[in-house]
Amino acid sequence: MTPETVVQLVRQTLLAAFWLAAPLLVIGFIAGIVISLVQIATSMQDNAFSTIPRLVAFLAGLLFLLPWMLQRTMNYTIYLFGDLSRYAR
Repeated sequence: MTPETVVQLVRQTLLAAFWLAAPLLVIGFIAGIVISLVQIATSMQDNAFSTIPRLVAFLAGLLFLLPWMLQRTMNYTIYLFGDLSRYAR
């Protein structure tokens, strides 16, 4: 396996991980901003009030995006193992 092949393989793996994680990170970021704004507006500084809605938003996003995430993971795995002889050289 040549160094270029290894670099390409690592690059594709990191991009796949990024695209799988990015939507959930965006959901968590938006939920955090909204909850922080509500806490500022109401002067309510309770840890449970900030944690539980973020977890619920994250879980809802995960359940909504899970089929897409599984499809992307399966496509990447099929691509990776589909031509295994390419990596054996």
